Amino acid sequence: MHIAQVAPLTEAIPPKLYGGTERVVWWLTEELIALGHEVTLYASGDSQTSARLEAVWPRALRLDGSVRDPNALHMLMLERVYRSAADFDFLHFHLDYYPFSLFSRQPTPFVTTLHGRLDLPEHQPVFDTFSSIPVVSISNAQRRPLPQAHWVRTVHHGLPEKLLMPKPVKASYFAFLGRIAPEKGVDRAIRIAQHCSVPLKIAAKVDRIDREYFDEQIDPLIKASKTEYIGEISDKEKSDFLSGAVALLVPIDWPEPFGLVMIEAMACGTPVIAYNRGSVPEVVDEGITGFVVEDEHGAIGAVDRLGQLSRQKIRRQFEKRFTARRMAQDYLSVYRSLADKVTPHLRLVADDAPAL
Repeated sequence: MHIAQVAPLTEAIPPKLYGGTERVVWWLTEELIALGHEVTLYASGDSQTSARLEAVWPRALRLDGSVRDPNALHMLMLERVYRSAADFDFLHFHLDYYPFSLFSRQPTPFVTTLHGRLDLPEHQPVFDTFSSIPVVSISNAQRRPLPQAHWVRTVHHGLPEKLLMPKPVKASYFAFLGRIAPEKGVDRAIRIAQHCSVPLKIAAKVDRIDREYFDEQIDPLIKASKTEYIGEISDKEKSDFLSGAVALLVPIDWPEPFGLVMIEAMACGTPVIAYNRGSVPEVVDEGITGFVVEDEHGAIGAVDRLGQLSRQKIRRQFEKRFTARRMAQDYLSVYRSLADKVTPHLRLVADDAPAL
């Protein structure tokens, strides 16, 4: 198949550091090519890919201070894809609802993977209007706020099997990985570590919007505890970081759509202790790859049970459930199913729109 992957322009493919969606698009693209498919990637010009790159803007928008209206460039990208749509067997978007209107009016089959939270009130009228547009969820939990959407499949994320590997190091601290924001619960992670008298290492970015929160609420907690703030780390550093942890703490307080950090830990054989929010019960196999808890008290209790888990079994469960190869095969099944539909893809949003 000739497949178009259409990525956000916010980060390069792959991202230099943090960037969940962009990393998933990169892994998926490379696996599709490895499976013998032709892929064109629409992304920023500083992306690195085995696919044919269609660069819509020279540089990832997060790194380009000259760009003040990113929506304009995403609209440009969608138009470029639209004008070339007939060249592809399938179009795969990673841009939320932005493609819905334009691409419902052309014949090439397409799907959109929804990567973010979907529980905002403004999402309801959008998905009421575009209820026939095929979408993929990254967890079953992500679907709950929008039962009216045309869900065609849940495809859990996967990462390359050898990207992160267990390292023969002694585990001696708790790990917190990803991004520091109120909904990520790093303050809870600090308190859990303090109660257990185990050091905590935080490898996470701080977005500009969360800088005040970090400076006023989190930094004082770090300085008053046995916590080390490392900052943002790359994939090359994660195997050592996660292998050295007795557990990854994920004390989130939001409906997590997936949570890549959890499967990154599993790839290194590291147990996960995560709050029962969003996708967590789908991703963490209770008593095998970690523990799903309700609160700080439950997390502290789970620490006493970590000795019951086998790091080798955690790694094997990762290989069974969360590789990029499995993810690519799942998506190929979606592509073929939608491409085989006899119902025309050319639709108007309102079937009863008056003729001009």
